[in-house]
This record gives sequence, structure tokens and C-alpha cells, in this order.
Amino acid sequence: MGINGDEASAYATKQVNPDVVAAYPITPQTIIVERFSEYVADGEVDTEFVAVESEHSALSSCVGAAAAGARAFTATAANGLALMWEITYIAASLRLPIVMAVANRALSGPINIHNDHSDSMGARDSGWIQIYCENSQEVYDASIEAWRIGEHPEVQLPVMVCLDGFTISHTMENVYTLPDEVVKKFVGEREFIIVKGHAGETEFRLNPEVPLSMGPLDLQDYYFEHKLQQVDAMKQALKAIPEVDAEYAKISGRKYGLLDTYMMEDAEVALLGLGSTMGTVRYVVDKLRGEGVKAGLIKMRVFRPFPTDALIKTVGDLPVLGVLDKAASFGAPGGPLYEEVKTVFYDEDEKPLIKDFIYGLGGRDTSPDLIRSMYEDLLKARQEGKVTEQVSFVGVRQ
Repeated sequence: MGINGDEASAYATKQVNPDVVAAYPITPQTIIVERFSEYVADGEVDTEFVAVESEHSALSSCVGAAAAGARAFTATAANGLALMWEITYIAASLRLPIVMAVANRALSGPINIHNDHSDSMGARDSGWIQIYCENSQEVYDASIEAWRIGEHPEVQLPVMVCLDGFTISHTMENVYTLPDEVVKKFVGEREFIIVKGHAGETEFRLNPEVPLSMGPLDLQDYYFEHKLQQVDAMKQALKAIPEVDAEYAKISGRKYGLLDTYMMEDAEVALLGLGSTMGTVRYVVDKLRGEGVKAGLIKMRVFRPFPTDALIKTVGDLPVLGVLDKAASFGAPGGPLYEEVKTVFYDEDEKPLIKDFIYGLGGRDTSPDLIRSMYEDLLKARQEGKVTEQVSFVGVRQ
């Protein structure tokens, strides 16, 4: 069917039929909750639709619903996610597998409604799994997989499905969907952490028949241990994501994994990045290959948990790697993705030269010519055996 990225998110969520959707509109996410509200009004879902006065309340409603055992969904973007900040950490620490669509948009100020990754990158340490989509098809598929990933017995963490604002959220393309009954069977029933209480083993949720406390004061004697449990859950997610993805491939024919590669078998220079720009990079790689340049592409689908081992294996003996950052980390050595990639390879005996390209802030156009200039930079580093400028801001007036 011909739908845009927001509609793909809403349609997949309709098929999952969650118990609660809490919503507050913000561009470019609005279409998601708008379409879903139509499904509710038309009786196509059994969902309790909670219209709230702010994004803080939207996620708070999801926390309450998920704590009571419900499947809960919301969507946001930019400053809406910033307003949720306090609650993102609470949702993750309570181990609540909420699913949230994030239509990536630049954080104000100055106020800007267009795409970059400053919103979700700012939330990278909140404890949420983060999946970044290249197109509307990936949005649809990730919006189904996310429930199984978050609810995996060894994971039990909330999930952000990130789609580039306007570039994906408002752009229509063909999306192959699955029948409702196939999606429902794949998602199944919600799973819970099993805990031991005064009445024996019970599901970790609020239940008046088996009372337990959620979110009490947690001081020096146990706080550290509970944080370590979140660390372990993220490690388990690295195993769960490929498992769920492999199962999904059996019913859809589409498989994504933690990251994806293009023309990497003999590549001498490659770009690594997230989101919709990867389609443009793939186009440029084809052009360069036609000119005899051994260019490649690594698409990071999952940013949290960071797929360290998969990345090391994928890069192999690649001589030069460029990192695409659609967010700036002010005062830091480079962009968020670049810093993590550099950290991964710091202790490796065999590692590529690595350069950071910060691009596209506030929705600045990223043309094939701009991508080509990045590859030319990498080819120069390959020839000289060094990177002269570690971080470049590209496509900007200077």
C-alpha cells in the first residue's frame, strides 16, 4: 500500500492493537496519533486512547498502563521527547516494554521543525533500545518487531522506533504489509519478568490480588545493583534483536539484523550512518563503483544497544571509515556516533582511519554531491595514510 512513514507506524500499531495509546501531537509525529485516533473512532482497535495535555503526561500514562500489565504505545519528536526526559529514565528503570515512535526532529532552539537526530541522540543514555529506520518499510517492520524485542523475557525494556522527520514521516512510498492475523500471532501475548514476593513467584506488574511496590525509594544499598540489571538487559537485547528479526523474516521475507552492509566485501573506503540518508549513500556508492572506486556502506540499524562485536567484524580490514553524524555533541571531541565508533576500535590492533562528518543539522539538504565529497575526503586519507581533520562540518557556510 502507498503510505508515508507516520502512517506505516500507525498501521503497524493498529495491527498490534495495544491496550493503551497516550497521545499529544507534535510535528512531524502528529500523523501517527491522528491516524490511530481514526482507527479508534472507527472501532478497528480495542485500544484505550488517552488524549493528554503534554508529552510528559503521554509517557507518564504509558508508564502507568504498562506497570498495570497493559501494552502501551506513544509517539513524539524533538522538544516533545525533551519534555518526556524525566519519564524516559523511569520507564526504562521500571523495565516497562513501552514502544514509542520518534519522528526525529531538531531540538529547539532556534525553533526548527525539520530533521536531524539531536532529539533521540540526547536520549541515548536513558535506557531505551533505539532502532533507526531508512524508509517507511523499515518503520512498519520495526514497529512490529519492537514489541517482541522489548517484551523478550531477558530484556523487558522500552523501545524507540526512530524515523527521520518529513524525509520519512511525510513521504509516501509502497509498503508491503502483513495480514492482521499474522501480525497478531507473531506478537502474541505480553510477557513479564517473574519475581519472588510474599505470595511466591508472580508477574512483575501492579495487581491488587498480588500487591507489590514499583518505583520505591532506592538508596545506596540497592540502586547500583538495579542499574547493573539494566546494563545486563541491554546486553541480552543484543541477542534478542537478531532472534526476533530472524523470526520476523520467516513471515515477511525481510531481515535487517543489528546493522546492514552494502558493497563492503572489498571496500577501501566506507561511510557508516543512521536513517534515511543511507539511501542516498547507497546511490553514491553505486556511482563510485561504476567509476572504479571501491566504496562501501555500513548502515547502523540499532544504536542502543550498540552492536560492538558486529561492527568490529563488519569493518574487518577496511582501511578508512567515515562516520555520519546528524547531531552535534557540543563540547565533545565529535558527534555521538563517531565517539562510540572510535571507542569501539581504540583497543583493536587492526583498525581503520576514522573521520567524522557532522551534516544535515536542522534538515539541511544532503545531496549526492555532498556524499561524494565525503568519499573523496576518505580517499585522500587513504592515500596520505592519515586523517588531517578528525571532525568536519559539511554542507554548512563557514
